[in-house]
Amino acid sequence: MNNKNFFAVFGLLFGALCWGIIWFPYRILFEAGVSGVAASFYTYGIATIIAGILFAKHWRGIFELPMSIIWLSIAAGWTNLSYVLAIIDGEVMRVMLLFYLSPIWTLILAHFWLKEKTQLTGYIAIAASLLGAFIMLYDPHISGLPLPASTAEWLALSSGIGFSLTNVITRKSSHLTLLAKSFAVWIGVLIVSLMFVPFVHTSFPLPNAFSSTNWLIMFLIAPLLMAATLFVQYGVTRIAATRASILFLFELVVAAIAAYYLAHETMAINEWVGGSLIVVAAIFAASNHES
Repeated sequence: MNNKNFFAVFGLLFGALCWGIIWFPYRILFEAGVSGVAASFYTYGIATIIAGILFAKHWRGIFELPMSIIWLSIAAGWTNLSYVLAIIDGEVMRVMLLFYLSPIWTLILAHFWLKEKTQLTGYIAIAASLLGAFIMLYDPHISGLPLPASTAEWLALSSGIGFSLTNVITRKSSHLTLLAKSFAVWIGVLIVSLMFVPFVHTSFPLPNAFSSTNWLIMFLIAPLLMAATLFVQYGVTRIAATRASILFLFELVVAAIAAYYLAHETMAINEWVGGSLIVVAAIFAASNHES
């Protein structure tokens, strides 16, 4: 593995690590009375402002960017917002597993849109990862296939579809710079959050409505969002979309451990077995899938 591939894989795994634990501070904000829409708007707003200051010189030529960046912004905006809303209100591991049906959508999009040819090892890795997800999700008291059972779970499923679409658009938009794609993600969340305000039952809070603790948590989340976005955009630009989606399944294991220790959600033996299978599939895909 050369240096570029190493950093691309590292970037995706780092992003998976961040998103596997970032739900917890969002839940703290929600329990303090800050809705997921408001928390998303303000945390991504902080990230956008900080990044705008750090990379001020790159704002030149912003109005000359192609229209494709709008679609990237909308897809990424919905992906991130719906993920936050789902993870706040739903059971962590079930939300994660519905989200990570994304390899199926990525495979379809990459095949028909990017014309990517998935090797046999890629299909085996996808099958293994989905088998692992099914094992983790399996409930002997529920018959039939596991389907979304609440608004949070439908949001998780739609977020996974949005995630796949975001990855494919990012891969397709090779003419866009890393920073342009990252800013598209951050600004996209701001736009989609504002569009979602009419559907929120509570009023949208002004900045003076937050406590110092609320602001501290949001300022801790923002740098994580910045770093995760930059690393992930770097990774998905340099790695085949299907392989990138599989690598991201590492987030499931991170979330399972975090849910156990932070939210006191008990992990059954099937969750450990399924999570282990997903890690093996991710490593197998990273080693054998041709990008």
